[in-house]
Amino acid sequence: MTGFLGKTYWLVGASEGLGRALAKRLDAEGANLILSARNRERLDTLQAELTSASVLVLDVTDINSVRHAAQAAGDVDGVIYNVGAYEPMRTTDWDSEATLTMADVNFAGALRVLGEVVPKMVKQNQGDITLIGSLAGYRGLPAAIGYGASKAALVSLAETMRFDLRDSDIVVRLVNPGFIKTRLTQKNSFRMPMLMTADEAAARVVKSMRKSRFRTDFPAPLSWVLRTIAVLPDWLVYRGK
Repeated sequence: MTGFLGKTYWLVGASEGLGRALAKRLDAEGANLILSARNRERLDTLQAELTSASVLVLDVTDINSVRHAAQAAGDVDGVIYNVGAYEPMRTTDWDSEATLTMADVNFAGALRVLGEVVPKMVKQNQGDITLIGSLAGYRGLPAAIGYGASKAALVSLAETMRFDLRDSDIVVRLVNPGFIKTRLTQKNSFRMPMLMTADEAAARVVKSMRKSRFRTDFPAPLSWVLRTIAVLPDWLVYRGK
């Protein structure tokens, strides 16, 4: 999809950070937006800043909430899944509730939303799907219990969908950002390399949505490092054991 003017996008995860910045960028491009998240107040304030947007509150962990929202959204030209939950956690500090929440929001939530949208797109043989993953999904990393695994699952899901829909007019793309300055990454106590603002990241996402290319990883230097680590032999990665 090369243009946004007059197109309707359902942006799931619009209330904060990257999603909020992405909504503003797409609005400036002339897109019609359906804004979804749990926080109505934040969605309402965002809607007030945009030219053409409506609000649909939903909880991606609740299938009935997702179904009602999808029905209200109706037919859309594209869907963007940008919902994320994150808690830095090492295996030695396992918190089952937090881990399951990350898995439910980051991955199972995508399954619920796509389950309501994809069949319609398949029937119409038309649609645009953007899944916001993470560079953390390429290899198991320290202190990423829950988050890394859920993003790895999302990467696999996107790859499968791209295979299955490659002969259709449905575009599936995966966007894997690095560190973005948001309320989630504020939880990190370590130095985050190549940290970017939400608006900088949103510009990268919009640029990727202008093309039908499947995968976009950024920032490039960090993605090269992590993709290289992903193909290194285990004996090298886990040396010392």
